[in-house]
Amino acid sequence: MASTVLDFEKPIVELEQKIQEMRSLTDTLDIQPQIEQLEEQVERLRADIYRDLTRWQRVQIARHPDRPYTLDYISHCFEDFHQLHGDRVFRDDPAIVGGMARLNGTSVMVIGHQKGRDTKTNLYRNFGMPNPEGYRKAYRLMTLAEKFGMPIICFLDTQGAYPGLEAEERGQAEAIAKNLLLMSGLRVPIIICVIGEGASGGALGIGVGDRILMLENAWYSVIAPESCSSILWRSWEYKETAAEALKLTAPDLVKVGVVDRIVPEPVGGAHRDPQTMFQTMRTTLVDELEQLADKSADEIVNDRRAKFYAMGVWTE
Repeated sequence: MASTVLDFEKPIVELEQKIQEMRSLTDTLDIQPQIEQLEEQVERLRADIYRDLTRWQRVQIARHPDRPYTLDYISHCFEDFHQLHGDRVFRDDPAIVGGMARLNGTSVMVIGHQKGRDTKTNLYRNFGMPNPEGYRKAYRLMTLAEKFGMPIICFLDTQGAYPGLEAEERGQAEAIAKNLLLMSGLRVPIIICVIGEGASGGALGIGVGDRILMLENAWYSVIAPESCSSILWRSWEYKETAAEALKLTAPDLVKVGVVDRIVPEPVGGAHRDPQTMFQTMRTTLVDELEQLADKSADEIVNDRRAKFYAMGVWTE
């Protein structure tokens, strides 16, 4: 059972605790049928709760501290990963990781945001919020991938680019803008997957691709619900209302053409059954790469640009 319990999960946890208490009595009481009945009730309750999640509840799941991060997916879905460091200008940014790997025998470049698991590692990773050197590292790795004809796979999971003064002094906006321009014209396949939080330009800075995938309980938006609430209502109290208005979930974004494919998660979220999640992710990425393999470089670039040009276009 996950160490962190979300508010809407409490009825499930209470039943699971009751089952644990009953199991401790099985040596003296014949209550196995009652335990099995409660286990079935837990599964039904879990399915019911996760079938009708609100947008804010999905945001909470996307932020769950036990949820798999980029390095977890890399270690379980890829082989022969060799991490590369530094932007060759300022320093290495631990908030973005990347390097060469193999996926089902195909050499690829993997890049993604990386959060920490505790206070020490979160401070080291800057809570997954990259500085300009993080985006410049990603830029360097993507140009290297194009040079050697390697498909690029990016995992998005950030609260946003780091908004500190020093980041702005070193050209945060310029670094992100250069990545957008680069990724729009790279002549190799690019697959993007939102695995947790996809906030604003911090996510988009490594988020332009041929195929945009999104985990079932991830979110992707121009702004976080709390920040939106703070701007519109001068308070964080309306974050749930903001989440509904932003329409930031995977089904919402598929409807408007921003996301191409929803990657299903185990019932209860990716953190409840990471091994199943890793297998699903690997199978999905292999399938997506196979679909892009037959396209020429010109087709890849033209289709990618057409995809993004079409976003936000409508007729009356």
